[in-house]
Amino acid sequence: MTDTTADGARGWRAAAEEALYGPGGFYRRPEGPAGHFRTSVHASALFARAVARLLCRVDEALGRPAALAFVDMAAGRGELAAGVLAALPGEVAARARLYAVERAARPGGLDHRIEWLSEPPSGVTGLLFANEWLDNVPVDVAETDAEGVARLVLVRQDGTERLGPPVAGAGAEWLARWWPVPSEGMRAEIGLPRDAAWARAVTALDRGLAVAADYAHFAGARPPFGTLTGFRAGRETVPVPDGSCDITAHVALDACALPGALLTTQRAALRALGVRGGRPPLSLAATDPAGYVRALAEAGEAAELTATGGLGDFGWLLQPVGGVRIGLPGDAADLLVDVPDHEEE
Repeated sequence: MTDTTADGARGWRAAAEEALYGPGGFYRRPEGPAGHFRTSVHASALFARAVARLLCRVDEALGRPAALAFVDMAAGRGELAAGVLAALPGEVAARARLYAVERAARPGGLDHRIEWLSEPPSGVTGLLFANEWLDNVPVDVAETDAEGVARLVLVRQDGTERLGPPVAGAGAEWLARWWPVPSEGMRAEIGLPRDAAWARAVTALDRGLAVAADYAHFAGARPPFGTLTGFRAGRETVPVPDGSCDITAHVALDACALPGALLTTQRAALRALGVRGGRPPLSLAATDPAGYVRALAEAGEAAELTATGGLGDFGWLLQPVGGVRIGLPGDAADLLVDVPDHEEE
């Protein structure tokens, strides 16, 4: 719903779109997202190194193409793209084409080898990575009334809510399939715009792998009252669509998945990419005190990235494109990325 009612209320999707991405929106602020919350990218350089290792494995599986793309969706200030570029081996970096996709303007000082785009490129081969993007694709909210009817939740700029018309059409079909809300007061975020956004992003790749890493929930364990919330200056807050805070909601990641996708946790994915969080041996403290301190710090950072109840619980959606075969069984020690020969496609 996009129309504003007489009392200034409108659907959460339209309200959040303006509050986040409008001319005075939250994501237009000069401090960028890192000024208000920490993603895995900001938590540790280990995250970018792990993504760089994933890019290298995709590169090998693709037969080391002349141009290897890395597409960083919702790039913020380009932190992940810059970290991946810094972690790539020289030969791979020489062939890499890095794209940071972000609505905000290009930040100063970003490596000139990173191309800044407002939309994903098209026809590239490599890895598309969307870290905490889909949770900021605005969605409408539904709530079931006393008669058992799922209605749109309308909101004013000051955050005041009321129930609007019944959810109808494709939105109602999506709720019935992915997130039923049968009882009074139950809420759901209608994920159709995220499904469509992910499907469009994946089309940037001719061949390769697309990954979405995000706050997620899955069928059978949806939160009964929704997940819509706000963040400001590092703290969770009431979501108010006035541009003063981030507005986010967890992602029904299984609804976004296209045929052939794999769903796993960040814990399993990062462990498969070598991020494990084990403490270094105490003997190292005697032989290399500085090395021991560095290893201990990295162990702490790895533990944060893979923590149960924290970043480790993030969902990872791995979507092969153009014949890629990928397997990531549980806490496997290796991540398998394979592309069949052209004759097999």
